[in-house]
Amino acid sequence: MKAIEYDAIAVGDSLPELQLEPVNRTGLALFAGASGDHNPIHIDTDFARRAGMPDVFSQGMLGMAWLGRVVTRWVGQGRLRRFDARFQGITHLGNAMTCQGRVVEKLELGGERCARIELSSVNQFGQTKIVGEALVAFA
Repeated sequence: MKAIEYDAIAVGDSLPELQLEPVNRTGLALFAGASGDHNPIHIDTDFARRAGMPDVFSQGMLGMAWLGRVVTRWVGQGRLRRFDARFQGITHLGNAMTCQGRVVEKLELGGERCARIELSSVNQFGQTKIVGEALVAFA
């Protein structure tokens, strides 16, 4: 990964997008095991239907992890100072998510030159599922 310099970025710059394969049951089960989130609404169809859902759906933290990948692929994990997300919709099976980021502010904070990044994840139908924000520091 080539280091990105603070002076080389500008407000409005887009981060490289992360295009994901459609959400599937295997991915949900693997994330449940990796994260320890074994809520049956994400892995048990019968349970999800009894809860009023048409089927299982993605864990919110999985969607947040995808947004985190957008940032950490751009600048690396060590530069991340803050990461927040708001869940705006359910990511259903078959949703093919595109995760995006955009520089919305350059600032100095605690003696570090930083960039505030606006994040979003949108499915193939244009529905936003998660929005977020990250703060990254530059040397």
